[in-house]
Parts: sequence; C-alpha cells; structure tokens
Amino acid sequence: MYHPRFLTQRLQHLLTLSPVVVLQGARQTGKSTLVQHIAKSSGRMRYRSMDDLTVFAAAQQDPQGFVASHQDVDTLILDEIQRAQQLLLPIKVEVDRDRRAGRFLLTGSAHTMILPRIADSLAGRLRLLTLWGLSQDELQGTPSHFLQEAFSETFAQHDAPNLQRADIVRRITRGGYPEMTTLAHTQDRADWVNAYITALLQRDVRDLAQVEGLSQFPRLLSLIATRSSGLLNTADLSRSLGLSNATLRRYLTLLEATFLLMTLPAYFNNLGKRIIKMPKIYVCDTGILCGLLGLDEQRLLHEPTLLGAPLETFVVTELLKMSEWSQMPLLKLYHFQNHDNREVDVVLERADGKIVGIEVKAAASASAADFKGLHALAEAAGDRFIRGLVLYLGPTQAQFAPNLWAVPLSRLWGN
Repeated sequence: MYHPRFLTQRLQHLLTLSPVVVLQGARQTGKSTLVQHIAKSSGRMRYRSMDDLTVFAAAQQDPQGFVASHQDVDTLILDEIQRAQQLLLPIKVEVDRDRRAGRFLLTGSAHTMILPRIADSLAGRLRLLTLWGLSQDELQGTPSHFLQEAFSETFAQHDAPNLQRADIVRRITRGGYPEMTTLAHTQDRADWVNAYITALLQRDVRDLAQVEGLSQFPRLLSLIATRSSGLLNTADLSRSLGLSNATLRRYLTLLEATFLLMTLPAYFNNLGKRIIKMPKIYVCDTGILCGLLGLDEQRLLHEPTLLGAPLETFVVTELLKMSEWSQMPLLKLYHFQNHDNREVDVVLERADGKIVGIEVKAAASASAADFKGLHALAEAAGDRFIRGLVLYLGPTQAQFAPNLWAVPLSRLWGN
C-alpha cells in the first residue's frame, strides 16, 4: 500500500529551484517508492537505481559516458548514489555546463554531508531533504498543524481524540518503517528488525568505511538503545564497550550516517554557564528501539516504568518528521537541562530565534510539578520563549499559566 508522503510537494518545489536535489534517509523508509511515484507523473524523468547490478556496472565502467547518455531527459533520478560516488564529478561537470533546475534527483541511504565526496563535489549546487519513516499523520492521511499551532500567537483550546494507552503503545512498537507498520505480530517485527540491522551493518556500514570488527556494532546499538533519550556520555560508553574514545566516536558517526541513531544538541545559546551542554542520543525509530530492547505491547502496557524512554523517542522522531515538510523548514530541535536538573525534553527553535518547549509525560494526568523544567527554560530564554507544552496521555487540554499548557499527546497528529 502506497502512503502519500507529505514531503512530496516540497521535493517537487526544490526541483524547480536547484540543479541537484538530494533525498536522503534510512533504507526501507520509502525513498525509491517516492521518487518513482514522482517520475510516473512526469514524462521527462528517468529512474536508474545503483542497486541494479547492470546499471551499477555501467556507471562504474564509464561514469562520464553514463551521465552524458541521459541528456535527453529533464531529470535523471539516481537511486542509492552512495554506491556509485564516481558519478559525482561527471554530475558536477554537467551541472556547471548547464545549471537548469531539476537536472538531477539523487537518493542516498547515508547522510549526504557525512560523505566527503558528495559534500565536496556538489557544494553549492544541491538542496537536501531527509525522508524519515512514516509519521502518524501520514499513516492516517491528514497532515498535522501542530507545529504551526505551537508557535501561533494564540494557542487554540481543543481536546484531541481520546486515544487509549494501548493505541499509543501500538504506534510506538510499530514505528514508522512502512513494512514494519503492517506487521501485527511481535515475533514478525523482531525478525524484521534483526534482519534489517544485519543487512545494514553488512552492507552500508562496511561500504561506507570498510570497517573491520563489525561484531562491535550490535553491542553498541543495544547499549545505546538502553539509553535512548538520555545524555550522550561517550566516556561511559567507551568504558562499557572497551573501545577507545576515538573509535567509539567513529562508530557513532557511522550509525548516525545510516540513520540508525540521532543526537539532539543542547539549547544553551547565550543562556549562561549553568546549562548542561551534552547532547542527547536517540534511536531514530521506535519500532527499531523496541526490537533492540525486546519490548512488545504487553510489556509496555503492564510495566509502565518502561514506557518513558520509548515515548520520548516517539515524540522527538514525530516532531523531526513534521519539521521536514512543515511550513517552517528551518525549525531546529534541541533539549534543555540546567545544573539544577531542570530539564525540557524538546526545545523547538524557529528561524527568528523564538522557541517552544515540550515536555513528555507517560502519565494520564498532569500537575504543576510537570512544568518545573519549562519554568526554568522560560526564565533562561526570556522573550524568546513563546510557550511550554506538557504532552501527556490524558484526553483533556488544560492551561496552567498564560503560556503553559498540558496537552493530550494525540494532538501531535489530531486535527
């Protein structure tokens, strides 16, 4: 089943502005499906995949001739470009010769700006988009207006759909990978996660860096899964794994490059010295996270203490997906924590420097105590602070102060 992706319109718009557009994202998130869908709607695009062994061999044998042989189309789509980086120089030459918009649409399963050859060859010539897994509003087919509402001058009063805890847990365990969202049985999802990680490590990580000793990566992933939504303490991870700090950082970069992990930087710009500046680390998809931790719906429902980290990871990844296709494309995500341990799970910063703080609570009720971190953030940020929201598992929206609200979690995607 094809789910329309809300990034489509922005992707098509960028093709009218830039000679090269790069759509990056993890394997199996739907990049190939999306660009083939776009190609079918246009008679002047041609799709070529570097996973096709014949196409790959031709690109390797004669990169310049391969690019030149497709000059009869308006847009050449090259899928999984990280496998054929020898094409980048001919693409650069061709773009410098003719800078018409939309000449090349490239996709990659590795973070483009971490790959030196792509970053160096196409600097100043490309626009970049990231396709994450399916968001909850994409699964239901209706785009959310949550980000616009969060920054609006007046925060509208309305309750979101009254979802049961079991429904939230089901969404968390299935994550956003299109195939995973269709798997109803716990064992089927666990098998998918194991096969996905094995294939990714054996193929993409090895191809990217020719890394030896890949047996370390599953241990690293499993350990990080236990710390998803926590501060990234590389010294502690190094000791736990018996790796040098330099090796650990290299491994983390590779896992981030393949979209298994992500970090959320600290929000501390001009806020003084009493701010924790360590980033937080997350597994990029809650279906993958639950697979790594051996968590299923029954455990999350019957052991409430286990829900906190998956729920925060779920909210962060949903906000990240929305930020890619929303009308605020320059929106940045941070976290906040001071030395008094007052913290805010997510700080959304608009291009003008205005911020909204979001705290996530795995509880069916909210209280004034849940706003301590948001009070600290508001005091530190001053007039940059628009409002603070506590997302929780209850059904009712309630105002605790002029700019502080408790909001049902389902308002993230409910309209």
